[in-house]
Amino acid sequence: MFLSVFDMFKVGIGPSSSHTMGPMVAAGRFLDLMRASPFEFAGLRASLHGSLAFTGVGHATDRATILGLAGFLPETYDSEKAEAAMQGIIKSKTVAPEGLDILKFDPASDLEFNFGPNLPGHANGMILMATDAQGDVILQETYYSIGGGFVMTEAELASGKDTDEGAPVPFPFKTAAEMLEMAHVSGKTIAQMKRANEISRSGQENLRSGTARIWQVMRDCIDRGLSIDGTLPGGLNVKRRAKAIHDALLAERGMNLSAPHTINDWMSVYAMAVNEENAAGGQVVTAPTNGAAGVVPATIRYFLDHVPGASETKVEEFLLTAAAIGGLVKFNASISGAEAGCQAEVGSAAAMAAAGLCAVMGGSAEQVENAAEIALEHHLGMTCDPVKGLVQVPCIERNGLGAIKAVSAASLALRGDGTHLVPLDACIETMRQTGADMSEKYKETSLGGLAVNIPNC
Repeated sequence: MFLSVFDMFKVGIGPSSSHTMGPMVAAGRFLDLMRASPFEFAGLRASLHGSLAFTGVGHATDRATILGLAGFLPETYDSEKAEAAMQGIIKSKTVAPEGLDILKFDPASDLEFNFGPNLPGHANGMILMATDAQGDVILQETYYSIGGGFVMTEAELASGKDTDEGAPVPFPFKTAAEMLEMAHVSGKTIAQMKRANEISRSGQENLRSGTARIWQVMRDCIDRGLSIDGTLPGGLNVKRRAKAIHDALLAERGMNLSAPHTINDWMSVYAMAVNEENAAGGQVVTAPTNGAAGVVPATIRYFLDHVPGASETKVEEFLLTAAAIGGLVKFNASISGAEAGCQAEVGSAAAMAAAGLCAVMGGSAEQVENAAEIALEHHLGMTCDPVKGLVQVPCIERNGLGAIKAVSAASLALRGDGTHLVPLDACIETMRQTGADMSEKYKETSLGGLAVNIPNC
């Protein structure tokens, strides 16, 4: 099993990897299908199902689908061009993707929110249709946004198609147990094995430049979030808090007034800065999702800014280790809030961050696995109940607490020798089972929990 570090960490846009990036990617894939078809097309339609319908407006799923059908993609997204395109589409009731004729598409009538039962494959389902001049559907495809920006067609999901179709890699571990055994036999760290896998597919320079870009986007996102105040969009009137908290922390540090526990506020504010940017529709990195995008960069920033002797030369090792753990979670359970609740998002992110921090702090493979297990175990059962369908409450603060748990988990693991009672594999399987048992109203539908208990929402 091979899942690239660049599959786990993808540059994209907020507020959601599964509800914003995924539908935009699906729309792009459908346009490619149309371009390869012999038919002549005159129009487009789209139908959103399950969680994409229930929380679609709050997650900008409708906007992402419309812009995707106009040819926009997450990795090259330009907000100013997108806004101009949206206004043009609403006015003309058409889209003009490159390589295709101008197509009829009225967002008011051709984009449907279907609040019936979920499509059979996944909670995040959508059907895209192309029509002829008479309005009859002549091409149709069903897509599932399965978390973290990953998209599969109905056929791909039904066939159990793996995301990996390339040549074999040197260390093809599918479980944490296999990972530890390969580390023991080879004498390599988890990051070294992951690095060997990556280089075998895309080369050393692509890995070096790619991980550097991932960290730069993460760091820029933190810095933007720490410098901007105001109110987040969506109607909840949630105020950005990261800038004010950061300013206060800087002032207190200069006056030597900080209590020891204030370090938790530093971890939180880095994560909150990212997730406030995500909530505002800014550029973020899936880690492994947008809803959990703050945990990993906050933990890296904590390491670099607050741990003596830390160096940016360790960031690649952090990201590779974190990606190895994230791949295990995705392959054996889920990173989708709509499929398994927030345990699959912030829980997975905390496990990834704990593993990465433990690795760059000198932890053994066994200690790294222990750190990941501690962090994930103490997110088990966490629901996904975004108020008003927005990735704001409780998501922004939850990332801050996820970063704190990640650092605590890494620290606890480093205090031990790597032996522990609950294997990471057992914890991942428990998360999968818990997600399967969890009521749908607690899985990113905004039909339960905080989403229905906050007045005037």
